[in-house]
Amino acid sequence: MSFWRLKGRRYYAVGAFFERAFGQRAWKVSVDAGFDCPNRDGTLATGGCRFCNPASFSPSRRRPAGTIGEQIRLASARLADRHRAERFLAYFQPGTNTYGPLARLRTCYEEALDCPSVVGLIVGTRPDCVPDDVLDLLAELAQRTWVSVELGLQSIHDQSLGWLRRGHRHDASIDAVTRAKQRGLHVGAHVILGLPTETRDDMIATADELARLKIDAVKLHNLYVAPDTPLADDYASGRLVLPQREQYVDFVVHFLEHLRADCAIDRLSSDAPPDYLVAPDWCRDKAGVRLAVEAELERRDSYQSEKCEVGSEK
Repeated sequence: MSFWRLKGRRYYAVGAFFERAFGQRAWKVSVDAGFDCPNRDGTLATGGCRFCNPASFSPSRRRPAGTIGEQIRLASARLADRHRAERFLAYFQPGTNTYGPLARLRTCYEEALDCPSVVGLIVGTRPDCVPDDVLDLLAELAQRTWVSVELGLQSIHDQSLGWLRRGHRHDASIDAVTRAKQRGLHVGAHVILGLPTETRDDMIATADELARLKIDAVKLHNLYVAPDTPLADDYASGRLVLPQREQYVDFVVHFLEHLRADCAIDRLSSDAPPDYLVAPDWCRDKAGVRLAVEAELERRDSYQSEKCEVGSEK
């Protein structure tokens, strides 16, 4: 039986993972190194994904950011004051953070690691933007610190990826995860639940595939609408109907039941600042969504991995 279940928990929250990995709570510090995205700079497309409004994802895309070191020092000082935090993970979050010359990537990652309180890196990127030389660099850094590659998979279904205008198919995700795993890297995945192209069974199939690929951590996102996006146009015209909170909670619980027991749950839902959120209103209450998921697991007397068919620690 998994250790988190022995402690009376019904899913493997990322906080428990960090405590086990570092001996105490580690806190993420968002870092903006100014990387662009091939889906926005004209390499693949110029409009980005259907949901993409960079300002809705990170404060650094709404106001100027300092150097990497300055960003980490300011954010870690705030977290230290508020939570007595001592250990931090430099989270390269906005943009595609493996999309650039190798020398620039090394400089950015090393600048973050030069901060004394930083105990690891999380590098957010796309599955079609992790060439071997970049993975080799991350594997090299992983010899002296903790490193996670966080991939925006979103779905395993090519129809959904096409609707999202991702610019890649699921085979790119399989390839990226496989090559990262071959180098011993920790791999996280972003998944969107509630896409209009998918049924609940389609979402469960994505969870089954994450289990097969032995994904180490997952961030779940509800589909939300940010302004100035193709998704906002869909919503305004009535072409897009978003799930209600009760539906989304049901999706999450079924999804959790099909994941491996050793897959850390980094996030159960997503939101955006009020000025960057069109809908749904319910996602503003992330704590309420979390409590609703936990209550539904309790009501069903169910757990993460309850219906997982591949081997993992139970």
